[in-house]
Amino acid sequence: MSILEVKNIQKSFGKERVLRDISLNVQQGEVLAVIGPSGSGKSTLLRCATLLEEIDFGYIAYGDLVMARSEGNNERAVYSAAPVLRQIRRRFGLVFQSFNLFPHFSVLRNITEAPVRVEGKSREEAEQQARALLDKVGLSEKADAYPCELSGGQQQRVAIARALAMQPDILFFDEPTSALDPELTGEILKVIRSLAQEKMTMVIVTHEMAFARDVSDRVIFMDDGVIVEQGDPQQVLENPQSERTRAFLSRFSHNG
Repeated sequence: MSILEVKNIQKSFGKERVLRDISLNVQQGEVLAVIGPSGSGKSTLLRCATLLEEIDFGYIAYGDLVMARSEGNNERAVYSAAPVLRQIRRRFGLVFQSFNLFPHFSVLRNITEAPVRVEGKSREEAEQQARALLDKVGLSEKADAYPCELSGGQQQRVAIARALAMQPDILFFDEPTSALDPELTGEILKVIRSLAQEKMTMVIVTHEMAFARDVSDRVIFMDDGVIVEQGDPQQVLENPQSERTRAFLSRFSHNG
């Protein structure tokens, strides 16, 4: 079952074309890793898929809900009405590089706020779910702490729990370890690996090559706004067919 379908999307900022005819499909339970150099369009692709940026042309749908579509080859994309977009927003979660927690809310309230206000859950039900999620990410003892009292790695784990609290069909990660010290990276990757084992559908933009190889079902390599190569992680990362992919991977050690 297709969770996300992207067809021929294009995006420009002024005269700079950032995404050039990108197409991809994400199936239920699949983990897709997106790699590539800085400026290749990876984060813009995620922002377009999560309604933080609007595409110029193309088609994006979540299951049976169409987000945006171009009626003709040269027609600008038209977005669906607000009620449809609200339904779509409930189908995905996004974990940012920089955590984006509410600093004046406790950890527990950071996680319960959206389920209570958006989903209409009772405070008791939302808190019960939040505590279970904190246990899942290894932070059950931090429910009453505030973001300023947590390490970067702990804040990112709270951000993951907050995204999971809305029970999304698909979870997007935009370089989830890039703002962390190297010694804190492992705890985030451990959480994401456990979600992959539970068959959570995920799209992960990452610079962690070994992690992409170990946790993903498919790897996409992007450069200059296009998908240069995609396929099985072992094939793309260990035996890339494109010279551009080989040049990019040569910057990393053999084991990632």
